[in-house]
Amino acid sequence: MANVKIIPADPHRTKSKARIEETPKLRVAAYCRVSTDTDEQATSYETQVEHYTEYISNNPKWTLAGIYADDGISGTNTKNRTEFNRMIEACMAGEIDMVISKSISRFARNTLDCLKYIRQLKAQNIPVYFEKEGINTLDAKGEVLITIMASLAQQESQSLSQNVKLGLQYRYQQGKVQVNHNHFLGYTKDADGNLIIDPVQAETVKRIYREYLEGYSMDKIKAGLERDGILTGAGKTRWHTSTINKILRNEKYIGDALLQKTYTTDFLSKTRVKNNGIVPQYYVEGN
Repeated sequence: MANVKIIPADPHRTKSKARIEETPKLRVAAYCRVSTDTDEQATSYETQVEHYTEYISNNPKWTLAGIYADDGISGTNTKNRTEFNRMIEACMAGEIDMVISKSISRFARNTLDCLKYIRQLKAQNIPVYFEKEGINTLDAKGEVLITIMASLAQQESQSLSQNVKLGLQYRYQQGKVQVNHNHFLGYTKDADGNLIIDPVQAETVKRIYREYLEGYSMDKIKAGLERDGILTGAGKTRWHTSTINKILRNEKYIGDALLQKTYTTDFLSKTRVKNNGIVPQYYVEGN
């Protein structure tokens, strides 16, 4: 039998040391997101940015490749997440080696989106590490866990959407009117959030009704408003006949409110369509 002599490794050899020193640092980026634009969530957003800047900088094998953060944007669809899309583009351009996110639900609540981007990055050998779940997408068990957990996150989002719908239905049944006054000509809100008449804009509304009753066409009313430099509810100088038509047909100008004129078709796309009797409507008189 041959005599085998073991030659131990020498970690202090110059070549090995040189090789270790030559190993490039991983370019790591973090993705942060908060769902709303409230003050409390804004603080959470800033905290996440600060946390990941420090977290990545403190790892000697990593170098910070950027903090990508979307604040005040829903996670159910990545279409409107500017920073998320910019990060994916940077990954595809070879500028990022690894992505860190707080959790799967912060990354995406839509299962299809989540898996699509994870696989897209995986094809480039770029792992996504989810801190809360302790999942690295390049691990063998990563995608199985991701699929299960992303499905749960999507289910949670669907449940939340359903709860919001039920809450709105209850408000409608109680005759509680909630109006976005920002572009609503003639109205504003008081300190308690109640809808009140804006005296200056009210004169414009009265003028539109008066001129229509006097037999003016929509085009003639439009021309007169523009000639006199009167602003629309959105603060624009240009009027559209469709805007005047909507004002004349809006029941809120007689103190009533038709609720649920539109509805959301599904919680992922958040597409709102005109309600032609698909879901109930509620007419509130003398509000």
